[in-house]
Amino acid sequence: MSIWKTKPLSVLLNEASEDEKGLKRTLSSRSLVALGVGAIIGAGLFSLTGIAAADNAGPAVTLSFILAAIGCAFAGLCYAEFASMIPVAGSAYTYSYATMGEFVAWIIGWDLVLEYALGAATVAVSWSQYVDKFLGTYGLHIPQEILHGPWDEKPGLINLPAILIIFTLSLLLIRGTKESALLNNILVILKVTVVIVFIGLGWGFIDGANHTPFIPVNEGEALLSSGKMTFLNFFSSDYFGHYGWSGILRGAGVVFFAFIGFDAVSTAAQEAKDPQRGMPIGILGSLIVCTILYVLFAFVLTGLENYLEFKGDASPVTTAFAKTGYTFLNSALTIAIIAGYTSVMLVMLMGQSRVFYSMSIDGLLPKFFSTLHTKNRTPYKTNLLFMVFVSLFAGFVPVSDLGHMVSIGTLFAFALVCIGVIVMRKTNPNAVRGFRVPFVPVFPIVGVIICLILMAGLPIESWERLAIWMGIGVALYFLYGKKNSKLNNPDK
Repeated sequence: MSIWKTKPLSVLLNEASEDEKGLKRTLSSRSLVALGVGAIIGAGLFSLTGIAAADNAGPAVTLSFILAAIGCAFAGLCYAEFASMIPVAGSAYTYSYATMGEFVAWIIGWDLVLEYALGAATVAVSWSQYVDKFLGTYGLHIPQEILHGPWDEKPGLINLPAILIIFTLSLLLIRGTKESALLNNILVILKVTVVIVFIGLGWGFIDGANHTPFIPVNEGEALLSSGKMTFLNFFSSDYFGHYGWSGILRGAGVVFFAFIGFDAVSTAAQEAKDPQRGMPIGILGSLIVCTILYVLFAFVLTGLENYLEFKGDASPVTTAFAKTGYTFLNSALTIAIIAGYTSVMLVMLMGQSRVFYSMSIDGLLPKFFSTLHTKNRTPYKTNLLFMVFVSLFAGFVPVSDLGHMVSIGTLFAFALVCIGVIVMRKTNPNAVRGFRVPFVPVFPIVGVIICLILMAGLPIESWERLAIWMGIGVALYFLYGKKNSKLNNPDK
């Protein structure tokens, strides 16, 4: 039995064919774009924009968004090729199985728990705080004891609202993908509408003085250009990343995570009506839509208020919008944020269940995870398991500890998908591809480099937690997955 054995493309395509026992193909290209937009627009747009502007790029945070989008696009192109060629649930896990073998596939499947499950938990914690803020406008507040976990900065007993929203969305997913997609479409329309309203109303109140200088001066860059400082000293100094061009670069690293979520579209490949056409449209379309909204939103935000005023501000949108005089719309903005967070959780929970569904089909996890509801044909047992698992993290673990684990897991997945495209071009050059990444291997290699650079910038604690999590995953593979793998044990 080889841990490097790959799953033949013919087997994957056979699994993708619809029958009465499989997942329902109910998602149109429009629904797939909405899934991507639903997963992307959330905490990044409403909070990271102000933070990156104040600490790193100033008004040039708009350029940071463009850089981050370019970096994300390389991974997005690779996802689009795979999703059009292998329209099977499982995303990066399935792609790795076809290109780099079973062990790497297991590693990436286990890693995706960090992105999807803990990502949903992270958003749930923030969601509860915004719900409390919204209720506060009407003189109502959620008791602190049931709004914060025991290890939060403001300790309580449990984050009950976060648990309740995870339970609600998990039960909705059990009802069916079509019903879940309908709710997601409504939430996406709501939050995109409010974002457009913010841009439209705010544009007329932009003060050009707030955009001057557009790229704040970095004193270290001046010393570097004059030869008074070496690049190595500049890179390791406090100057690097605080305004100037290096600030734009570091800002791109900060807001890169505002784009996380487009890859969740690929987990729904087996439920797309026309995956060869729909998956590339869903993945790349959602990236394009969100990039345009992000750049315009950031431009208006920094034009309404001086970027230094966003320092330490957890709700920069409210601060900036106050300059327009339309303060009566603050409640609508808060509702949009809540809607944004809800759709992110919905897509993340859906993505996680589809990854474990695929791993179970392959025998790497117990059959429990691939059991479909007799009526709705959804992996309801997996939904129920992660309903409990994610709720425990959302109810008790501080959001700061969850965030970096999500980021490093996502970047690791992106890098492996980029490598997989290069491998698949060599091993299956004649396979039918509804979409092809241009300039292979250059584009995928650039994607890997960008992911590694961003991973290197994360705190050492993130690497330590990744190592521990992967250690647990490797142990489970050799104790269960390898022994029960259908690929390595065809007689089972």
